[in-house]
Amino acid sequence: MLTARYCKLILQPGSSPLNQRFSNYSSSPLTDTPVSFGVIILCAVVYFTGFQPAGLALWPLESGFFAPWQLLTYGILHGNFNHLFFNMFAVWMFGTPLERSWGTRRYLSYFAVCVAGAAVAQLGVQLFEGGIYPTIGASGGVFGLLLAYGVMWPNNRIFLLFFPVPVPAKWFVLIYGGIELLLGFSRAMPGIAHFAHLGGMVFGALLLYRWGWRPGMTWRR
Repeated sequence: MLTARYCKLILQPGSSPLNQRFSNYSSSPLTDTPVSFGVIILCAVVYFTGFQPAGLALWPLESGFFAPWQLLTYGILHGNFNHLFFNMFAVWMFGTPLERSWGTRRYLSYFAVCVAGAAVAQLGVQLFEGGIYPTIGASGGVFGLLLAYGVMWPNNRIFLLFFPVPVPAKWFVLIYGGIELLLGFSRAMPGIAHFAHLGGMVFGALLLYRWGWRPGMTWRR
């Protein structure tokens, strides 16, 4: 097991809007949303087989262990079952409706940019902070998916796991982004790559902007 910085996203699916979308599709999820379920299956296989080579984790630039492929491969490694479960649950919750709406190719490019963008942010933070430790987990990509979901369906309601009050997706994005920013600067939860999560959101927002979305508008493909 790698000793690394990671995070989990704690949530529950909302009631009607998202679940109704799933009822409109009769094809198999594996053919309907191959990227989302491919990510879930790959991460689960890697975790449960114990195949977690250190060379796939994201290492700092000055460590001597960094390699370019780590900008993506670190996302398939997870530190414990909760880390894996909550990230993959979020991929299912936010990723599958995005993949159905955008199509597989655009969704794949977006998710990859968010994962790599989170890695770039983390490398920058490590250059500033110092310290040689690997980073693992798909949380940066998940936060990018959360942002896109909030842009696409801002009024869909989401339930926090330990706060069972429905929250519109647009506010959920702002709440989680604000929490990550606060925790990142306060260092209240060391060992978690908060700025990597924010990096996934920022790079996701930049790509959405490149695709035509602007703040204040509900974006559609």
